[in-house]
Amino acid sequence: MSWFKKIFGKEKKETLDKGLEKSSRSFFDKIGRAIAGKSKVDDEVLDNLEEVLISSDVGIETTLKIIKKIEERVARDKFMNTSELDQILKEEIMNLLAENKSSDSEFEIPQDKKPYVIMVVGVNGVGKTTTIGKLAYQFKQQGKKVILGASDTFRAAAVDQLVIWSERVGVPIIKQSMGSDPASVAFDTVQSAQAQGADVVLIDTAGRLHNKVNLMNELSKIKRVMQKVIPDAPHEILLVLDGSTGQNAFEQAKQFTTATDVSALAVTKLDGTAKGGVVIGISDQFKIPVKYIGVGEKMVDLQPFNKYEFVDSFFKKN
Repeated sequence: MSWFKKIFGKEKKETLDKGLEKSSRSFFDKIGRAIAGKSKVDDEVLDNLEEVLISSDVGIETTLKIIKKIEERVARDKFMNTSELDQILKEEIMNLLAENKSSDSEFEIPQDKKPYVIMVVGVNGVGKTTTIGKLAYQFKQQGKKVILGASDTFRAAAVDQLVIWSERVGVPIIKQSMGSDPASVAFDTVQSAQAQGADVVLIDTAGRLHNKVNLMNELSKIKRVMQKVIPDAPHEILLVLDGSTGQNAFEQAKQFTTATDVSALAVTKLDGTAKGGVVIGISDQFKIPVKYIGVGEKMVDLQPFNKYEFVDSFFKKN
């Protein structure tokens, strides 16, 4: 059990419940309308349910999988009461996410990988720098020595924001002048981290979603240059997605997973939106572990993702 779960167990779940409140309320309002006046689950209810899931940003592919499973249960049981639908839907979503064998735990830093390099990617505005700051805080709370690398050298605001986070958390940052080569900053960061005996390196990268070729070239160059210092760096490539953008988050995930070897996802800003269903679809479709979700402003509100706790909170009627 991690330090996070030990210390924040009950509080963490309450924060998750509150963070998904808008998504849950919106979802159950739609379900109520979908089954209004119906006592049994029939074709019309299933058609309505399909619309509910798609409009809740679960995604078309994942929605069709869920509907197919419910259709199979209706065919098997012959009669299914609409009052059972919430529980059946919860079970099928849970089963679907359980099929994705990805880990539900936060980043585990192995003893033999030092420093452990995490390269963070994502478009501007998704909460990438904030996610880095909160991760740095959590690692520091675990007793890890953390260094930040400001490789988003194209925007002064990005570097300034990362500097503020480094000061707030109390960890060093490596940066260069505006317009410097991002790969050069990454090289300096891992070299410095190695010299200082750091445990974790978090590298911020430019958030411009330009064409895939340029994006791929830029990220590949950063990786190549870091590998001159640490041959197997980066150990993780974390893609940060803004959950409040719904289907746009799917599109960003497609772009980045095509451009680079994304190994983990963080979905942010779920507390301010009714689009929490996007986590279900992204977790199912991309088969890349959702490691963290953002459900509030506080340092500890970047939570390690647990699919079972997430679905439980999503289905909690307020």
